[in-house]
Amino acid sequence: MRLYNSYSQEIEPFQPQHDSVSIYVCGITPYDTTHLGHAFTYVMADVLIRYLEFLGHPVRYAQNVTDIDDDILRKAAEVGEDWRTLGNRWTRHFIEDMQQLNVRPPDFYPRASSVIPQIVAGVQTLADQGLAYVANGSAYYAVDAWPSFGALSKLSDDEQLETANERGNRPDDPNKHDPLDFVLWQAQAPGEPAWPSPWGAGRPGWHIECSTLVAHYLGDTIDLHGGGSDLIFPHHECEIAQSEPITGERPFVRHWFHTAMVRYQGEKMSKSLGNLVMVRDLLQDFSPDALRLYLAEYPYRQPWSYEEAGLFRAGGLAAKLNAAATALGGARAPAVDSAGCVQTFQNALDDDLNTPAALGALADLAESISRGAAAGRSIIQAQEDLQRMASVFGLRLHEGPPEDRVQTGWAAHLAEFEDGGNPGPT
Repeated sequence: MRLYNSYSQEIEPFQPQHDSVSIYVCGITPYDTTHLGHAFTYVMADVLIRYLEFLGHPVRYAQNVTDIDDDILRKAAEVGEDWRTLGNRWTRHFIEDMQQLNVRPPDFYPRASSVIPQIVAGVQTLADQGLAYVANGSAYYAVDAWPSFGALSKLSDDEQLETANERGNRPDDPNKHDPLDFVLWQAQAPGEPAWPSPWGAGRPGWHIECSTLVAHYLGDTIDLHGGGSDLIFPHHECEIAQSEPITGERPFVRHWFHTAMVRYQGEKMSKSLGNLVMVRDLLQDFSPDALRLYLAEYPYRQPWSYEEAGLFRAGGLAAKLNAAATALGGARAPAVDSAGCVQTFQNALDDDLNTPAALGALADLAESISRGAAAGRSIIQAQEDLQRMASVFGLRLHEGPPEDRVQTGWAAHLAEFEDGGNPGPT
């Protein structure tokens, strides 16, 4: 299998370090979810993970919930709700959407607030190495002290600052030595939740949360790190700058996997713009299979715009696949030969996860099965191959519930949240 690596900006062989593949995908900040841009990222990651499993690789998959950061506190204040209650409510909403879409649950689904002691230790390690400094109870990363900062994004200094400012950076923070330095530990503001640290009560910065969770759940070096392309800078750039000095291991990530932005009415679909097309609304009129097929029509690295007409096309393909999966054939020879379609399917996904071409192979096999069934030919093996190929796309090919592992896995993660298993702030 060959995948585009955002770090090298080239398509490279994807070869895991060990038999199992370690994967981390940045999760949601739990409010105003799940929009179509979210769904594209998590469904494309799901297709990749399912295909690796199809090839025989065990997968160790972690996805986080950013339950404490500036955005969640701002939203909680805006709606007048406790930040934990808000986060738990929207996490449930997201999990229910993932179950409906038949998305394989991550093996680990932690809150950022569950690893506060490890975050504090990591910040202290960076300070001990001269990569971080403390000012008025907050800790900052000194980007000038890490010479390779910018190696992932390839942005100039001016572009870095402009992009960071668009994505939450506060360049005029009087505690900073440089406008691009980023927060590792934020001193407590009045009314905010806080945890103890050597620098005073406060809360973690956004970037250090994911660095800590990756190391805690998957190890110092992982095979693949994913997320939307808007996370390349500053979030993933900052993760590298933190993780490699903390662990002493390079590379932090062997392969970076980023999904393109989804647009609506000419603009990027985002919470800040308020132009969201919500998955739950779409599922009122279209089946989960139709929605997953619609998303898979687009190469994962190519930006695209939402159009309802595409969902109707995908609904037609879903019906076609379902008809082939449930057709009754006969015993006439020769049986429908599916080997060529299976090979075309694998070749497509081996080629930088070319989902549109793989869907073409799936559609071709469905047509062969339907023609074979009409002619009374044996279609049993072809239908088994169709089911195996469809499962890579998370398709059900029926009106029944999602897979057992999807229902039980996500339900177990939800129970952890609603039990309040993570330590709260002081």
